[in-house]
Amino acid sequence: MPTYAVRGSFYARRGYWQPFTKVCEASSPDRAKEWALSQIGGCHHIQRHLIRITEVAEGARP
Repeated sequence: MPTYAVRGSFYARRGYWQPFTKVCEASSPDRAKEWALSQIGGCHHIQRHLIRITEVAEGARP
């Protein structure tokens, strides 16, 4: 299964967007994006519309 790096930012507090990079194994880029949205939303209690995905790159190292 390929490895993907999902990069973006999420709204952490008033006027501040926290950058992130999540690496996961997934069957497609869409599944990797959904996994990252789930991880950020669950860990930081952030709604999905406050998470910006800028890049999903294949071949990342965990």
